[in-house]
Amino acid sequence: MLSQETIAIIKSTVPVMEVHGVAITKRFYEMLFENHPELLNIFNHANQKQGKQQTALANAVYAAAANIDKLETIIPVVKGIANKHRSLGVKPEHYPIVGQNLLAAIKEVLGDAATDEIISAWADAYGVISDVFIGIEKDMYEEAKTQEGGWEGFRAFKVERKVQESEVITSFYLVPADGGSIATFKPGQYLSVKLQIPGEDYTHIRQYSLSGTPGQPFYRVSIKREAGLEDRPDGRVSVYLHETVHAGDVLYISSPAGDFTLDQDDTRPVVLLSGGVGLTPMVSMLRTLADSKQDRQVSFIHAAQHGRMHALKEEVEEIVEQHPNYAAYWIYNNPTDEDREAEAFHKEGYIDLPWLQEILPSKDAKFYFCGPLPFMRAVNRALKEWGVAAEDIHFEFFGPAGALD
Repeated sequence: MLSQETIAIIKSTVPVMEVHGVAITKRFYEMLFENHPELLNIFNHANQKQGKQQTALANAVYAAAANIDKLETIIPVVKGIANKHRSLGVKPEHYPIVGQNLLAAIKEVLGDAATDEIISAWADAYGVISDVFIGIEKDMYEEAKTQEGGWEGFRAFKVERKVQESEVITSFYLVPADGGSIATFKPGQYLSVKLQIPGEDYTHIRQYSLSGTPGQPFYRVSIKREAGLEDRPDGRVSVYLHETVHAGDVLYISSPAGDFTLDQDDTRPVVLLSGGVGLTPMVSMLRTLADSKQDRQVSFIHAAQHGRMHALKEEVEEIVEQHPNYAAYWIYNNPTDEDREAEAFHKEGYIDLPWLQEILPSKDAKFYFCGPLPFMRAVNRALKEWGVAAEDIHFEFFGPAGALD
């Protein structure tokens, strides 16, 4: 329990953390990896290079400081981060290392402004916050290990088959190498895949949303090949999976994780919106809704560059055709002549509120969306402008959490 004096000191530093948070977290990661390079086996190197991880951590630190007297209000955020930690293999012994380097980074960046009193208060606060994370993650590790078909850490899975879904997306069907059962999952969750790429000093871990449905003897992940993009230096992992990993090869994965999941208790309409490879959790949700036999109205809306980059289209259309209360809509930003001739899409350009209001009967629904950050910002802005209730808006970031506002 923190003293009122400590709480007051932490809250007084909130404006400072808002201004200098990214600089602090940038220096923190530099120091962390200099002192403990073995942690590069856990952290996403590409997110570091793009600055995403630094920004996400800065936002988390800022939120913790602003709510230090009522940490229960940020438990949903903590659980989202804890899910990532559990899937990556972050353990209690890592927290003191992180704390030591974070405090050192605060001291270095703020200089004389970081008095001994402030550093001491932040040390106390970090201890309380890390205890919250460790407690939540302990329960998550236990559940992952003890559930039917569950396991601890990373387990060997064989690639049963690969299916090319579009010019850039390929599905991988994974079965346990030991022939045992596998843990179920909730539609919207993801797997962490650990790779040791030849010639690389450290392992790479990436999260990929499950695009299949629970109850199958395999997991399916549909992965985009991120090659040739200057702003996406993480292409080495996806390219390796696409070009080097073949049927019969073995991948190591942690059990399903994530808190972006379909609410199957709500009986109202469901709207699934996706951009690019963001459709993978949405297809899982759509299939699960179809299998549940619930009489819910479902709208599946997907944005792609053009038809050749539109994955899993036939699968979605087949599901929709079998359910009179389902509908699917396609938005192509740069449709090809072939797309136009086949009338393969419903809207050219980008998603916007007038079009959503035209195709959706009501805003009284559960909305789920995932995709590139500009797409997600546009959807979030449109839903808020429409007056959709905040509790009915659910989204998932690929990678570290960003800001939609």
